[in-house]
Amino acid sequence: MRLGRSAAGASPVDWLVVGLGNPGSQYAATRHNIGFEVANALAARWQLPRAKRRYSALVTDGRTGPGGPRVAIVLPQTYMNESGRAVSPARGSYRVPLERILVLHDEIDLPFGEIRARMGGGLAGHNGLKSLKRELGSPDFARVRIGVDRPPTTDPDRVAAYVLGRFSESPADVRELIERATDTAERIVLGELEPEARRT
Repeated sequence: MRLGRSAAGASPVDWLVVGLGNPGSQYAATRHNIGFEVANALAARWQLPRAKRRYSALVTDGRTGPGGPRVAIVLPQTYMNESGRAVSPARGSYRVPLERILVLHDEIDLPFGEIRARMGGGLAGHNGLKSLKRELGSPDFARVRIGVDRPPTTDPDRVAAYVLGRFSESPADVRELIERATDTAERIVLGELEPEARRT
């Protein structure tokens, strides 16, 4: 079912959910792709249709359940540092206010397993968030920050290799992290959780 039958001027969806990651099998199950994993878990939980390629992204939309909020889930296929090039046209098509964009992303400044929801705030050197700010014109979108821990180095190349590497934690711990991040994102969409305001 298409969702474009709303009243003129109204958004056809209540939330645009963006999972950040890199396309391609070589990046699957890496720390940097945890946003993809959580977005796919949400789509499965909500039984959304198979994603189709649009806006340089994989996109699906529907309701979270009978009578539930209308959502579109976007997985940019542009590589992380160009994610905004996919999200901006998707936002334009779905006519979603900035504060109704929910971005799911890895966060090296949080310990593995820690999850925080935030509205706006800094970008912490995250190339996906930088691209979104550049293309959307503002960083004031909601985020689910998924802790993947930081390597014991500040060397940019080693940090990049770390986030593009696979988890050293057990598969069970990674599955639990994905499940809890999925729960957090769902609670935001259902109006059960308010992301914390950015610090001034």
